[in-house]
Amino acid sequence: MALKPEPTAPFLSVQYALRVLETVSKHGSGVTDTQISRETGLPVGHLASLLLTLRREGYVEQITDGAYVIGSSLLLLGSGAARRQALETKLQQTLVQLRDSVGAAVYISRYVDGEIRVTQYADGPRTPAVNEWVDFRSAAHASAIGKCLLTQLDQNGRRDHIARHKPARLTSRTITSEKVLFSKLDSQPATVPVLDLQEYAVGTVCAAVPLTAGASAGCLALSMPVEDAHRLREAADTLNRRAAPVLLSLAL
Repeated sequence: MALKPEPTAPFLSVQYALRVLETVSKHGSGVTDTQISRETGLPVGHLASLLLTLRREGYVEQITDGAYVIGSSLLLLGSGAARRQALETKLQQTLVQLRDSVGAAVYISRYVDGEIRVTQYADGPRTPAVNEWVDFRSAAHASAIGKCLLTQLDQNGRRDHIARHKPARLTSRTITSEKVLFSKLDSQPATVPVLDLQEYAVGTVCAAVPLTAGASAGCLALSMPVEDAHRLREAADTLNRRAAPVLLSLAL
């Protein structure tokens, strides 16, 4: 609904700000300043300074295409189911930006109640998600996601998982020996992305970096066709550098 402010209203700027925030909140994937102006009735010239203030205070953020989305300060004002939904939306927007930055499908995964769960992901026509031809829960020994999560478990936790999900040979590159697998996990540097070079699926390469928040094991991962394998390490390094904002989104 367009703004119809009273000229004598003492808190006119606050009214404008609230209408702008309401408009941005309605458009989960982002809204342009032109659209905000059209929906609120606020002239673009006046809107620019207001959006700048809201950005500085963290109530809105501007994404790669120039559109505006809700910011972390606004998310923190919510509670309950609405807040959880807002946080999921915010995280999805972060994943979409990361997908476009690395040029690959990206995933958030957690280790919950002894099982691997991919909780969110962002893909696209030019960045297809990996074909989950074997349930990720049964492929921790082969996938970058699984190996990254296993590195965050202690020896007993790893043994328990492998006892419940026996390593099967998925490709000619899959490690099926528990001893060799654990040795690889132990030697994995914490600051280096975990790679999957066609161990889970022929034709796909992947990388994952840990997202550790307290005692919870999680990871941020990407996948791409093997034809793009020459980009994997650079994309993995970008993934590693961009993990902090994703972790912040999870922690809000």
